[in-house]
Amino acid sequence: MKVTETTLPGVLLIEPQVFGDSRGFFLETFSAQRYAEAGIPGPFVQDNMSRSAKGIVRGLHLQSPNAQGKLVWVVQGSVLDVALDVRVGSPTFGKWVAEELSEENKRQLWIPPGFAHGFAVTSESAVFVYKCTEYYAPKDEVGVLWNDPDLGIPWPVIEAVVSPKDRAHPRLKDVDHARLPRYVG
Repeated sequence: MKVTETTLPGVLLIEPQVFGDSRGFFLETFSAQRYAEAGIPGPFVQDNMSRSAKGIVRGLHLQSPNAQGKLVWVVQGSVLDVALDVRVGSPTFGKWVAEELSEENKRQLWIPPGFAHGFAVTSESAVFVYKCTEYYAPKDEVGVLWNDPDLGIPWPVIEAVVSPKDRAHPRLKDVDHARLPRYVG
């Protein structure tokens, strides 16, 4: 697999090796040893999958203090996937990176603990899969407004469909910083 660090240190783009022929294709979606060698720690304790229609935006979500690292990819369709650094004291606090993840490119994104995460569906529908390093803990949920104008994320949707919960998240500057993870350099 090819691993590339994005403009946010610690956020990694993974391009698995795909073996294809007239029958279809095969790829390894996860190997604890190989991913650990690439700097993606484990253990992963929970796997999740969602299906969403075109124009749906999910996020920007994180947990604190039980921050989740997430290894994410798309098995059907395509999304614009976004990681936002919300670690208080980080030199890249408030910066984000966006990558297209699709069934065609088969890319994965590693989003370390301390980053908010979200995605927008750009195909007619998308099936999104992610492995998490911590269990879901509702009491630890924190969110950042998906279209916070201070962030300037270029979401590729004209009329976003966003849950009431995600629409109610505050802008990053208004999030209680005591609820955000701390940067450990």
